[in-house]
Amino acid sequence: MERDYDVVVIGTGVAGSDIAWHCRKTGMEVAIVDSREYGGTCALRGCVPKRVLAGAAEVVSRVRDQQGNGIRGAVAIDWPQLVAFERTFTDPIPRRKEEGFRGAGIHTYHGVARFAGPDRVAVGDDTLVARYIVVAAGARARPIGVPGEDLMTSSDDFFYLEALPERIVFVGGGYISFEFAHVAAAAGSAVTILQRSGRVLSGFDPDIVDRLLLASVEAGIDVQMNMPLVSVERGAAALRVRAGKSGEEKTFGADMVVHGAGRVSAVGELDPAAGNVETDRRGIVVDDRLRSVSNPAVYVAGDANPRSPQLTPVAVADAHIVVDNILGGDARVADYTVVPSAVFTNPPIASVGLTEEKAKERGISYIANAGDLSGRFTNRGVGQKHAGYKLLVDEDSRRVLGAHLIGPHVEEVINIFALAIKHGLTVDDLTLDAIPWAYPSNTYDIIHMVHPLVRK
Repeated sequence: MERDYDVVVIGTGVAGSDIAWHCRKTGMEVAIVDSREYGGTCALRGCVPKRVLAGAAEVVSRVRDQQGNGIRGAVAIDWPQLVAFERTFTDPIPRRKEEGFRGAGIHTYHGVARFAGPDRVAVGDDTLVARYIVVAAGARARPIGVPGEDLMTSSDDFFYLEALPERIVFVGGGYISFEFAHVAAAAGSAVTILQRSGRVLSGFDPDIVDRLLLASVEAGIDVQMNMPLVSVERGAAALRVRAGKSGEEKTFGADMVVHGAGRVSAVGELDPAAGNVETDRRGIVVDDRLRSVSNPAVYVAGDANPRSPQLTPVAVADAHIVVDNILGGDARVADYTVVPSAVFTNPPIASVGLTEEKAKERGISYIANAGDLSGRFTNRGVGQKHAGYKLLVDEDSRRVLGAHLIGPHVEEVINIFALAIKHGLTVDDLTLDAIPWAYPSNTYDIIHMVHPLVRK
């Protein structure tokens, strides 16, 4: 059956949902489609369940860190009970999402969406004709292309394991592997991370990452560098993982091997060529207004946008830009210059703005100030040995260029620095004379971070 719409949205995550809702509120005829259960990555296979698991791991780590400081006795994670609790957040979402769409008059479709022309999307036996088509299809695990890849467990499935295996190998040294590794280690599993290169968490400041590596080792996580995956094999009682450079390969035993080696835009199954939609190896090629460069009827938002940092707040921002451009004639452009990010390990790390590496590449004259905050009572009081920072400021203007943090609550503190960078604040604007930060708090520690950089 063929049906006409103003907007067809592919994907029901935060980006797709926002676009569908806002366009429908203006009176447009809107349809939305998903090949999986409604809700998208963040709500079902990302941020929401991750925060539940990471919260449990944080409790275990806090108790461990406080042993001998007035706390005694051990705590343990009851994995089946934890996953059952996690499901109280995720299980209601698909039905609630779909009922909400239908209640608003948005037509819902289930199945794989494929372009059937520049202005057409086929879903099973239905053909949806639209003035605008928005691809918000999210991302999927990046194919690794090694023998035994099918024996690996996806990061999506890790959230819903009925039992946690004794030995887990995580392939890839990005934030997915590190966050899950800290959860699994806190729950009592023996954990190994295999990273193909000599550097993990490559988007973060290497000095901050080195401090996280020390904390990871103390948590019982074995991080193996320069270990590209060669194969995964099924043994008599367990899996065998072969990794390493040619002639230097090692074998690791595991009860489970988890794919944490990155994600790519999920646009291949859309048959973009049939819609005159140009792609590259990262996804659909878009302009700075998030519009396909080859088909003006197509917009891209969220993880399906190859230019995106693939973070939930960015997906929401993308959605607002797409809606405004559909309604207002392509007036808004995407800007990813100030995007704070965090890794929910124990302790967490967070970053925003330029790293030293990026500043040097751009020829920017900067001053870097790094320091240790483990002796501050805000951190020592909770037994946290791994706390510190690195700030980058412009040498002439003293404007904040970058901030890189490790320690308790840095996922919150980093937002202060994001605002500072976005609005061109100097280190003088962050002093006690400028703002009497709430005390005692980890945010107040900003005073100690900026003090050496303030002009006397």
